[in-house]
Amino acid sequence: MVVKGEMLYEGKAKKVYRTDRQDVYWVEYKDDATAFNGLKRGTIADKGECNNQTSAIFFGLLEEKGIPTHFLELMSDREMLVRALEIIPVEVVARNIAAGSLAKRLGLEEGTELAKPVLEFYYKSDELGDPMINEYHIDAMGWATGQEMAEIKEMAWKVNNILVEFLRSVDLILVDFKLEFGRHQGRVLLGDEISPDTCRFWDAHTREKLDKDRFRRDMGGVEDAYQEVLRRLKSVTGR
Repeated sequence: MVVKGEMLYEGKAKKVYRTDRQDVYWVEYKDDATAFNGLKRGTIADKGECNNQTSAIFFGLLEEKGIPTHFLELMSDREMLVRALEIIPVEVVARNIAAGSLAKRLGLEEGTELAKPVLEFYYKSDELGDPMINEYHIDAMGWATGQEMAEIKEMAWKVNNILVEFLRSVDLILVDFKLEFGRHQGRVLLGDEISPDTCRFWDAHTREKLDKDRFRRDMGGVEDAYQEVLRRLKSVTGR
């Protein structure tokens, strides 16, 4: 039995608590929603429950496929236990279809299929707006070693392949997504969350957006979109 302790950190989407085990944290997912580096704020009803359970399903699937993650177990509809990580301050974005900032930067019509998936790196800093960086910056600043980056890239490609195939089975297109990694007892593990907050999911038939873009763009139906993603995942996993 793990005992929940004092709150260690509160972010935009989660609260992280210590436990009576030094290497285990207790994470509580919030209903708060932010966009554009915190410039837009709101609440999405039951978002915390959806993202917690959605992330647990994805982490469980990835663990089964050999991807090491921080996930340990669900504690409630909106809480989970995770391995404590020393977060590597590099956000990894995998893109399969042009959308969001990539479409704007390259002047592409949103929805343009990329000839190959693309990986991008961003410095994890709310104060600086998470600026795009490359591996030279990462090396120069000492944020991750060359070996760690090799592992991170290999895992990111594998995660993309696994999730694209899996989501196809529930009629979802994985447009793009963000991953975060951290160190735990000398190993690099996948951390943070995988949810409609951190991914772009489109319906495979209608291309309806089922993710945070509905909040960013004031499209309405945000709660229903998050619930629909979770419903589809549960329909094939039984989790």
